[in-house]
Amino acid sequence: MGKLDFSILIKHSDRFLEGFINTIQVSIMALIGSFILGAIMAIFRISPIKPLNWIGTAFVEFIRNIPLLLVVFFFYLGLPALGISLDGFISGTLGLTIYTAAFIAEAIRAGIQTVPRGQLEAARSSGLSYVQAMNLIILPQAIKIVLPSIGNQFINLVKNSSILAVVAGMDLMYFADLINSDTFLPLSVYTIVALFYLVLTLPLSFLVHYMERRFGQSDADASRTKGKPKKNKPTGQVTM
Repeated sequence: MGKLDFSILIKHSDRFLEGFINTIQVSIMALIGSFILGAIMAIFRISPIKPLNWIGTAFVEFIRNIPLLLVVFFFYLGLPALGISLDGFISGTLGLTIYTAAFIAEAIRAGIQTVPRGQLEAARSSGLSYVQAMNLIILPQAIKIVLPSIGNQFINLVKNSSILAVVAGMDLMYFADLINSDTFLPLSVYTIVALFYLVLTLPLSFLVHYMERRFGQSDADASRTKGKPKKNKPTGQVTM
């Protein structure tokens, strides 16, 4: 029992593979959903329209201050009381999406506030609506600024997907628990599961670092270009 036995990876490859694929699916869906919802809530939080501002603030402050398990249980155990039944996979995905969106919203809001306000005013004066100015001018800059923070939230999302095991969400941890109950080899089973999670999180971590360096280099190049003195053209030279 105290030794690692990786042969169970072969014996139970079908279960490990199904759980791994389901974990990937959950992570991708929750990642996309949480980013979209988080960006919307971030815009709501800084919106000059009071009702939208209240909605964004209430969403972020409420979700960030309750456990993820409680959010998942709301969909899995709470909604059936209202006549709406969802399976563990959907309940876990929705809970994970909403929970992560609150943290992404706060990160994006912080990034938006670092962008000079004059850029928003200039965009509005050029004829863009508030939404267009945010989408085309402000949000791209804000996301570049807070990319490391957003990337960390995405990595946490992948790890938090293990919450689906609690509601029979058919994820990697769910099948790991089943395999462990059959083999009674917890050290081997959960070590293999840890390696599966590393397969997901390490590439994502490297991608975030790469994008951070790439954006940082492009910003540095732009700053050097702006700082170069312009050469005066010789008097009388004709330019085409």
